[in-house]
Amino acid sequence: MTFKKLILKIHLWLGLSSGLIVVILGITGCLYCFEEELRPIVHDYYYVDQIKDKKLPLSQLIEIAKNANSDYPKQSFSGCRTFSDDDRTVVIWFYKELDKDAFWYWNQYHNTYLYLDPFTGNVKKQEDYNFEFFVFVRMLHQTLCLNSDIGDPIVGTATIVFIISLITGLILWWPKNKQAAKQRFSFKWKNSTKWKRKNYDLHNILGFYSMLFALLIALTGLVWAFQSYDKGVQWLLNGGKTFENERFVSDTTQYTKKMPTDKIYASIRQSQPKAKSFYLFVPEEKDSLATFSTFIRYNNRFDDISIEFDRYTAKPLKIETYHEKNNGEKFRFINYDLHVGSILGFPGKVLAFFASLICASLPVTGFLIWWGRNNKKTNKTK
Repeated sequence: MTFKKLILKIHLWLGLSSGLIVVILGITGCLYCFEEELRPIVHDYYYVDQIKDKKLPLSQLIEIAKNANSDYPKQSFSGCRTFSDDDRTVVIWFYKELDKDAFWYWNQYHNTYLYLDPFTGNVKKQEDYNFEFFVFVRMLHQTLCLNSDIGDPIVGTATIVFIISLITGLILWWPKNKQAAKQRFSFKWKNSTKWKRKNYDLHNILGFYSMLFALLIALTGLVWAFQSYDKGVQWLLNGGKTFENERFVSDTTQYTKKMPTDKIYASIRQSQPKAKSFYLFVPEEKDSLATFSTFIRYNNRFDDISIEFDRYTAKPLKIETYHEKNNGEKFRFINYDLHVGSILGFPGKVLAFFASLICASLPVTGFLIWWGRNNKKTNKTK
């Protein structure tokens, strides 16, 4: 068996074994590329009915949400998100762990999101977040909707197989000479060109042009599939060093049951007036040392800031910008943006969309090539 025949066998059987999962990952990846732009369009409850002069205090909106959520206090209030745009609703979410060993992700935990008009306190929507369309798409993409302990290794293994398929595909595509190269860089279709040839060209030519983008998407996707890969990449980028995150704690001598949510919110709004949105993550009641975490989003990912506050005094304990992170943390912070192309803005998302679409098509066109050749051999023997 020649080298190329061996590579062909590897390419074929790896492609057939992972094809269905790659198709699912490619299609869901296409859908999720523009989730940030599509969500406000398809969900009218993301917007208020009318902009008024004054908003209600955030703590009051949280209490309204608690009273409106029929599952509270079975579910714990865990955080909220506000927007700098006055026409956007405030998002307040609740969380409850169900069965961490459950087979399907929706049986592991239950998330409820409430969308409130910040001017009136009116609850625009109570959403079962596990079954929101884009959440379902993301979980199908990330774990095939399975428990992450089951789904992550399956998706991760299929992704590794896909990476090997891309490399073997490039070896098979590589032309012997300039004359052969002319046929592999562009489509040379005529009216008489048969569908088998067109399918072959779609597999080879589109696969070649999308390869770098497909590799980037696959390699960044492995970060969520395998924790060891995630840590290994960060360790490598840090020059073989491992950094321990310093833990900041709240001052329990200043204990009070009521958390200074409004004071913390006013602080981040005042210090970051140009931010796009603000996340507030409430610490668990049982952990008296836990801090009150906030995350401030900007249009430019590199401007995002996280701030931890003392849960009792509202004193800032840690302020971290992108530039203060080590190399491994910087990569991990932008890994999602690399994965979906948003690191390059909207044009990057368009590139990621088409790359994902081509990735989804490769197992289909590859299967048709194999099927056509097999049927040809069968017909000859008959």
